[in-house]
Amino acid sequence: MSLVHEIDYGTPAPKTDKMVTLTIDGVEISVAEGTSIMRAAMEMGTQIPKLCATDMLDAFGSCRLCLIEIEGRAGTPASCTTPVGPGMKVHTQTERLKQLRKGVMELYISDHPLDCLTCAANGDCELQDMAGAVGLREVRYGMEGANHFAPASELTMPKDESNPYFTYDPAKCIVCNRCVRACEEVQGTFALTIAGRGFSSRVSPGQSEAFLTSECVSCGACVQACPTATLAEKALIQIGQPEHSVVTTCAYCGVGCAFKAEMRGQEVVRMVPWKDGKANRGHSCVKGRFAWGYAMHQDRILKPMIRDKVSDPWREVSWDEALSFTAQKLTHIRDTYGRRAIGGITSSRCTNEEAYLVQKLIRAGFGTNNVDTCARVCHSPTGYGLNQAFGTSAGTQDFDSVEDSDVILVIGANPTDGHPVFGSRMKKRLREGAKLIVLDPRRIDLVRSPHIKADFHLPLQPGTNVAVVTSMAHVIVTEGLVNEDYVRQFCDWEEFQDWAEFAADQRNSPEEVEKLSGVPAHLIRGAARLYATGGNAAIYYGLGVTEHSQGSTTVMAIANLAMATGNIGRRGVGVNPLRGQNNVQGSCDMGSFPHELPGYRHISDDATRATFEAMWGRPLDPEPGLRIPNMLDAAVDGTFKAIYIQGEDILQSDPDTRHVSAGLAAMDLVIVQDLFLNETARFAHVFLPGCTFLEKDGTFTNAERRIQLVRKVMAPKNGYADWEVTQLLANAMDMGWTYTHPSQVMDEIAALTPSFSGVSFARLDEMGSVQWPCNEANPEGVPIMHINGFARGKGKFVITEYVPTDERTGARFPLLLTTGRILSHYNVGAQTRRTANVAWHPEDRLELHPNDAELRGVRDGDWVRIDSRAGATTLRALITDRVAPGVVYTTFHHPDTQANVVTTDFSDWATNCPEFKVTAVQISRSNGPSEWQEEYDAFSRQSRRIATAAE
Repeated sequence: MSLVHEIDYGTPAPKTDKMVTLTIDGVEISVAEGTSIMRAAMEMGTQIPKLCATDMLDAFGSCRLCLIEIEGRAGTPASCTTPVGPGMKVHTQTERLKQLRKGVMELYISDHPLDCLTCAANGDCELQDMAGAVGLREVRYGMEGANHFAPASELTMPKDESNPYFTYDPAKCIVCNRCVRACEEVQGTFALTIAGRGFSSRVSPGQSEAFLTSECVSCGACVQACPTATLAEKALIQIGQPEHSVVTTCAYCGVGCAFKAEMRGQEVVRMVPWKDGKANRGHSCVKGRFAWGYAMHQDRILKPMIRDKVSDPWREVSWDEALSFTAQKLTHIRDTYGRRAIGGITSSRCTNEEAYLVQKLIRAGFGTNNVDTCARVCHSPTGYGLNQAFGTSAGTQDFDSVEDSDVILVIGANPTDGHPVFGSRMKKRLREGAKLIVLDPRRIDLVRSPHIKADFHLPLQPGTNVAVVTSMAHVIVTEGLVNEDYVRQFCDWEEFQDWAEFAADQRNSPEEVEKLSGVPAHLIRGAARLYATGGNAAIYYGLGVTEHSQGSTTVMAIANLAMATGNIGRRGVGVNPLRGQNNVQGSCDMGSFPHELPGYRHISDDATRATFEAMWGRPLDPEPGLRIPNMLDAAVDGTFKAIYIQGEDILQSDPDTRHVSAGLAAMDLVIVQDLFLNETARFAHVFLPGCTFLEKDGTFTNAERRIQLVRKVMAPKNGYADWEVTQLLANAMDMGWTYTHPSQVMDEIAALTPSFSGVSFARLDEMGSVQWPCNEANPEGVPIMHINGFARGKGKFVITEYVPTDERTGARFPLLLTTGRILSHYNVGAQTRRTANVAWHPEDRLELHPNDAELRGVRDGDWVRIDSRAGATTLRALITDRVAPGVVYTTFHHPDTQANVVTTDFSDWATNCPEFKVTAVQISRSNGPSEWQEEYDAFSRQSRRIATAAE
């Protein structure tokens, strides 16, 4: 891939089929109606000088460089704001225009600092480029502006170094407004403004605040938009200009942003969001844009380690010795205790190819179906529920679809924190007039933003999702708001009638459900009416739906709403799960569940199993294997002896930490393959160092089913990519694998999986990405699912009885604890805690309503003890009205928080997905950390010593 930035056409292309013909510089050209003259000129190869225009932003027309002449019109209008017209004759280069542009550039340069040779943007500065483009060689006015000679202390605004990733030098600001507009139009944060007047005008974060403490979310849009070095990345200043680049895919959340990794040798200089990335369209968040430094962090373990007992010190060994030791132990355990005494866990942080190989090793090498994944621990109810209703186990839309939504219903998700790039696109659509419904116990940012307004916020009690969604269905059915034509054509009519009778039952009325959920009946009725009658209505949901004992039921209730109102099968509608980790969708697709082979086909199906046996050359067990909690149960019972864990920290991420630790401690062999000595490694006998997304080739599949290439930009620091480590282990167990590149693994996946049969690295390289199903019938993939009917035939309505969770509040545990994420961190924080992102969130806190705090004598910042039926931990309190009385909330990004010490082992009835979102607790004042937290602190110190010694 070229280092040269994608061509900037100045303003977004209009969406219309109507064409207009005009002449530019004597050349006739036809373009879409509404196209700007600047864009039309650039499409024919003529680049008009510009500074304030960029195709990420709406036209502004402030820099006065892109002037043109139009025959028959007076003046010199800005080409970026002037639309084409039929028969128009445009001149972009005349003597008059040359003089005007030179004059404008002289004014810019005369007020600009004299440090071009030492400037961070040297060689990558649009101001320099445009001075050259207009032929400016000298400045008639001299260079006596205050910006040239005044020391920083005398400037209106000093240089701001507060942000850990970029600097702000107001002396270089040309007040083009691009950063301000990027913050407003692309990110939707409105953190920047223009302060001062006249020659003193400069960009300012908030009310002259420092960038770090302002409302800026460090998405990088302002830095990317800046045409000078006013906003400059610190890495660019330290390393220098990159000399080559590689397009790859972000390894954080399920949005799947495409980036150009701009490199200098083997060193990453910056990650620039790729404009052709179909998931992010050139935007980014603080994690993907800046928080990649963990790949070079000193805590990384780069050499294999083994030990006979977990009480022994680690012994650093060669790869050959580590793999031989591991294979011998696995073989001994399998031969002694049977093949079902072994299992493994795939990672949703690793590639599709790596997840596929791990489950293949477990099924064909270990001889068991004891394979599971963290994807089941977060989103398995999505797979089960949507498969029941629609016949597929994934979301129905692409992200672009939100641009046509008239009503957006968000339930159990916080897009601005968990999926910020898509959250920005959603906010943009809301600012354009779409209506918003939020179902969440907290007042998330979408509810409390000053720039958008939730039409309905339903602050339901944790655990009552099914009741509230079914109550919305009650309103739709009883008030005659069902789209009967759609239901008759695409759904099973008899099942619908049974469901409608159930939904209409008085028990599901808003008045009755108010007693369960705490949501006023009029809000439920208003939200239901808006969803059913407001036009194109889309549902987006997250872990606040799935991580419940009735997670699968809620997913089916959501599907019922969409089918009943006909909001399926076209742009702007649909049922859209927002996946948590980068490859949650992919790890599910690749057969990481104990009962399913790749493509969601049951292991008991003889024909399917025979296909895999023929390709793999090994017999497969027809019986489903164990899920993670079942493996741990069996370990405690003494029948499960060994586990291979790739890229997953179950001791921190899974519920009921005491149970997880007991299961791991009971095993004879725990193999951990990861970047850092994580919590689970406390119980490991083998540690195999992993590698980051920057060091491997493969594919990720994002939340919209989009398969994208991950390209290696540097050599693996540990010596091997993760897929190679799995192959080496397989061959140490005499599997005889001969893959030389992940593309061959994808070819095998395509040969075995109907929905992937048209996928190859060559096709992905050519098209950029595809959304499965990609096969002979859909060679370019399927952006919108279920257009002409459902994969299962007729859509299935499912009766969704509300069954209260067994986790109840009472006198002993009167509060409900729920959990979530924050913008600056990711999952258990293993990656982001090893970057400068800790500046924004150095610790997890417990959000507590002022009333609940006052009752317990708790003040903001106090240490508080959280007790549940499962255990106890301590956190510092954050007093806020974002949570309702009776509800407390925390994030789980820091391992010393030990949030899962208090979560219980209750889980979804269909998939065993843990009920992270509902834990009955009591809060009391505390003197400091708990016993578990002190134990973690000791382990953390030991891990740092090991990493330092290895370095």
